[in-house]
Amino acid sequence: MRAVICGYYGRGNGGDEALLMSLLQMLPPQVTPIVLSGNPKQTSNRYQVESYHSRSPQDILRALKGAQVFIWGGGSLMQDVTSLASPFYYAGLMALSQQLGLSTIAWAQGIGPLNNPLTRQITQQVLKNCSGISVRDAGSAELLANWEISSLTAPDPVWSLQSNPVQNLSNLKAPRVAVNLRPHQDLTPERLTQIAGALNSFTKASETSLLLVPFQASQDLIIAQSLANQLTVPYQIIQLDDPSLLKGLFRGVEMVIGMRYHSLIMAAAEGSRCFALSYDPKVDQLMQQANIPGWKLPEMPQSSQEISTVWLQHYANQEALSIVQRQSFLDRSLLHRELLLKICQ
Repeated sequence: MRAVICGYYGRGNGGDEALLMSLLQMLPPQVTPIVLSGNPKQTSNRYQVESYHSRSPQDILRALKGAQVFIWGGGSLMQDVTSLASPFYYAGLMALSQQLGLSTIAWAQGIGPLNNPLTRQITQQVLKNCSGISVRDAGSAELLANWEISSLTAPDPVWSLQSNPVQNLSNLKAPRVAVNLRPHQDLTPERLTQIAGALNSFTKASETSLLLVPFQASQDLIIAQSLANQLTVPYQIIQLDDPSLLKGLFRGVEMVIGMRYHSLIMAAAEGSRCFALSYDPKVDQLMQQANIPGWKLPEMPQSSQEISTVWLQHYANQEALSIVQRQSFLDRSLLHRELLLKICQ
């Protein structure tokens, strides 16, 4: 059986690459994956899979030819906050696959936000014609229920991604705190300066070292460098392309201050304490789901000292998820695998 897998792959985003690796680990052994990617050569080499360019009509038709299954491979594909183009593109591929008679799966999705009536309509239409749907949060499940579309709800698959330890962390003195920031309109230069000041105070008081971890170098690295230029404490910028190593990095980290959704999931799954700086409803949902403290970005305190004090209290008093809690998230995330087994039989 051949299954075409479609997502935001081959574009250097650590979270989306982790979703792809999770999906490949969960695919039934009789299924041959064909991945649509922004960088087919890289994807093929990294995961040892057949891969075609996700923006080439000829490549897409070549991938779909002879396939029996089409999978939206996880993440917030159907949302119109970033751009209107994204939901039209992914819905178009899903509709084409359905017209060609493929079994279609919306897998581990976070649906929305969908603010445009047209994007809501096309999302609803293609989902109604899916053979199976799994979502990763209660908000997505509620939206589909309102549309009278049944779905399976389970934690994000990256909870169960197999991880590997990173060997070169000894260059930075333990204990370590990781920081992950990403571009956003609410992360202004002034706000970044406040965060840098808070990190300087926090790191000196806690006697820790900082790991700055860009998840998508094309977007996050410039922020990490700008932050680093304002630090007066020991730090290291670390970039990892392998999702299993990126997740394993957090084994050597005592606490994570993170914006990106998957930075928080990876850290929590590896036993690190987490503090969220939320920029998106999906992060809000994760904070509720995993009991992660934090602030919505516009609601952060204006004082660096106040921010630092809260982080110090969290570092000193907050417990990471217990082994039992982490195992529960891992076990429940494997329900996404059950959906694949059911449809691909």
